Amino acid sequence: MTTPRPETLAKLTPVLTKRWLSPDAWRIGTYEQLDGYAALRKALKAHPDDLIQLIKDSGLRGRGGAGFPTGLKWGFIPQGDGKPHYLVVNADEGEPGTCKDLPLMTHDPHALVEGVIIASYAIRAARAYIYIRGEAVHAARRLRNAVQEAYDKGYLGRNILRSGYDLELVVHSGAGAYICGEETALLDSLEGFRGQPRLRPPFPATHGLYASPTVVNNVGTIASVPPIVLGGADWWKTMGTEKSSGPMIYSLSGRINNPGQYECSMGVTLRDLLELAGGMQPGHNLKFWTPGGSSTPLLAAEHLDVPLDFEGVAGAGSILGTTATQIFSDQDCPVYATYRWLEFYHHESCGKCTPCREGNYWMVRVYRRILAGQGTHEDLDTLLDTCDNILGRSFCGLGDGATSSVTSSLKYFKQDYLDYIEGRTAPKLSEKTLVGAH
Repeated sequence: MTTPRPETLAKLTPVLTKRWLSPDAWRIGTYEQLDGYAALRKALKAHPDDLIQLIKDSGLRGRGGAGFPTGLKWGFIPQGDGKPHYLVVNADEGEPGTCKDLPLMTHDPHALVEGVIIASYAIRAARAYIYIRGEAVHAARRLRNAVQEAYDKGYLGRNILRSGYDLELVVHSGAGAYICGEETALLDSLEGFRGQPRLRPPFPATHGLYASPTVVNNVGTIASVPPIVLGGADWWKTMGTEKSSGPMIYSLSGRINNPGQYECSMGVTLRDLLELAGGMQPGHNLKFWTPGGSSTPLLAAEHLDVPLDFEGVAGAGSILGTTATQIFSDQDCPVYATYRWLEFYHHESCGKCTPCREGNYWMVRVYRRILAGQGTHEDLDTLLDTCDNILGRSFCGLGDGATSSVTSSLKYFKQDYLDYIEGRTAPKLSEKTLVGAH
């Protein structure tokens, strides 16, 4: 196990995670002792438009995967339209390897609650929702408790802190469908319908929840709002890079000594993160990794020094995504890993569009053939052709994300596929898995 050097330890920038290790960090008393709700008091004295401009000036970008400028999204909400406005927090974190929002809600739920109140005030919303996965029972309990504490203290409800502003906040548990992480499918689910993506346009900014103007933001995005209000845009931009400002929680898992959450300024490299995490496990050498979850193209050991910000990762041919950094070694098989991810996407496809529904179904079967030692060279062309027919042709991003590991693993690790096809690697699956696979 490696011990991080002082200069590497200095790359840790705890902002969202600064309270996580405090005793009873999830309780409102602890939160208030550590700057809790000070940002709300400051925000309620400002004009809502000034808060939107502050978030624009900070350069905050969405922490849910797409990286869309947050202030710009808030500014899309039409004002004076006579319609109710809504804020919806996407807490449906369910992608393999992604685990930054759940610990945030578990350890510091009031950070999210305070962010919700400030964001709702900025967009003139009188009602807000936090949509959390049904399986996240512990985090949901902590969150509901925090919401009740906020009501009891006068931070939620009518005439918040005697400002004249009213807000109702509802925590809603979904039924565990990955598709509901897509914002329009989430809105349909919240309205009581089957979770399926909507055709866009119109966009949620004008026709969102209940056909009214709606902002949908990720947990990490909204939890970043209070520190920006307290510290200011210039302070926020002292962390990160010019186009990817602020800190980010990187979720490290896999073949490393100390898996966990590491909050660093955006632009940190995997080399730095591995050092912070105690290095690779004994006997393991880095082979491939995901920079932002299973829906982002794989990167290889040659990408150790790629800056992990939106532009740096895009320049390396991948996506920063949810910063779910899964680490695989030379003892792991990229073909088998891709197969397991594809099984997930096939299972979680809502079935609304043909490319995703049928394409993932057949790709799973091709992978089973290859891993059972019965694949052919033509199978590799079939996989790439199928990906070409899914990418950009699916109704939402689930189909696009499913192709990422397929195309990238074939790009960097084609030899691993050939070793199964040509008999140099023993089959990983039995022939029983091939029932219906042809």
